[in-house]
Amino acid sequence: MENSFPHHGKTLTRENLLPLLRATDADLSALYARADAVRRENCGDAVPIRAILEFSNVCANDCLYCGIRASNPDPIRYQMAAADIRAAARQIAGEEIAGTIVLQAGETPGASDDAIAALIRDIKTDCPALAITLSVGNRPRHVYARWRDAGMDRYLLRFETSDAALFARLHPAGTLAERLRCLRDLQALGVQTGGGFMIGLPGETVETLADNILLCREFDFDMIGIGPYIPHPGTPLSHAPNVYADDPDMFFRAIAVLRLATPLAHIPATTAFDALFSDGRDRALQCGANVFMPNATPRPYRRAYQLYPGKPCVDEEALNCSRCVQHRLHTLGRPIAPGPSHSLKMKSDSHVLNPDS
Repeated sequence: MENSFPHHGKTLTRENLLPLLRATDADLSALYARADAVRRENCGDAVPIRAILEFSNVCANDCLYCGIRASNPDPIRYQMAAADIRAAARQIAGEEIAGTIVLQAGETPGASDDAIAALIRDIKTDCPALAITLSVGNRPRHVYARWRDAGMDRYLLRFETSDAALFARLHPAGTLAERLRCLRDLQALGVQTGGGFMIGLPGETVETLADNILLCREFDFDMIGIGPYIPHPGTPLSHAPNVYADDPDMFFRAIAVLRLATPLAHIPATTAFDALFSDGRDRALQCGANVFMPNATPRPYRRAYQLYPGKPCVDEEALNCSRCVQHRLHTLGRPIAPGPSHSLKMKSDSHVLNPDS
């Protein structure tokens, strides 16, 4: 297995990736150790904290696995008031733990676009040192440009799968081509761009998973968010299990192989890992992930933003989540990274942002 490890992410081919993704128990320790070493060499030991604020669960889409899909009657729909979002941002900034706020919501294009631009400007006025990541789905290029000009630093838009036919089956309102167009627009605008995918979608193969990783490398994303597919019970895919349900190590192999393929990407230990494993995010941080994203959503809204079942910390206050992440990182011997922790590629001569609007 040691001979299968490349010295540089670009040397990995699909043929190299597949044996790593199929690594047996005897090889897992070596794979995780190598991924952790690549993470340390390129990202350091300090862990950037990016606090997630789920400011609305209203969504126009009907993705077949998502708990806040438009046709699901169960969630109590909410839209946080701008004043409450700003107050939450000030609290995050005041704790001086997270250097980034991730504003996440369902996809509601159109009327909300101007309001989001105003919100970004207000947060930047209140908290100038806080980086802003937005994650609200597909939008036209001119809308992304407006948000960038308002002060948005980053945008997170997972492509979910590199298989166009699988994407179409799971996302009836869109296409993979449209999603990739949005990602290219964001990069062309000079926005730090995050992509990513789910692990174990119905119909996925190990070859698909390898292609997902290669697509991330092709885009050279600044951040890559991946996590297990977990269908919500109130959706058409409620009875379609994860294809790796009998191979739970695949979720961590994917993190490790992704780190080997994309050494300079910020890779978060996403919340979904904790939904399946009590120490899931801790394990992810030990096999290639380098970012922690605690939930900063006010308690009254947390239960209503359930993309999947088993989401942890739905009854916690935001302050308790901050204390928990400090404890978890201390236990792992990993310090918290100060400041916004912008893209690692901004420090590399091989990556030049081109803010062409």
